[in-house]
Amino acid sequence: MTQLQQLAERVERLLLRHEELQRTNELLLRQVESLGAERDSLKSRLSAARTRIDHLIDKLPQQSAQAVASGEGPPDSHLRPGA
Repeated sequence: MTQLQQLAERVERLLLRHEELQRTNELLLRQVESLGAERDSLKSRLSAARTRIDHLIDKLPQQSAQAVASGEGPPDSHLRPGA
């Protein structure tokens, strides 16, 4: 095989590899876009959940709200069955 033929075969392999990498890159870009959209959706849902929780905490009586905020739980929670 001549050097020119070897070079031509190598160029062909490089072109095929380049096309393969381009397809892989396209797939990865679509996956990144999809994951970004999923992340944005989850962030939105988290924000909405935080807002609902804050609203519920605001509705609690003041003493209960302070206990929840400090991590102690509702007053007398140890006296309730199943608690």
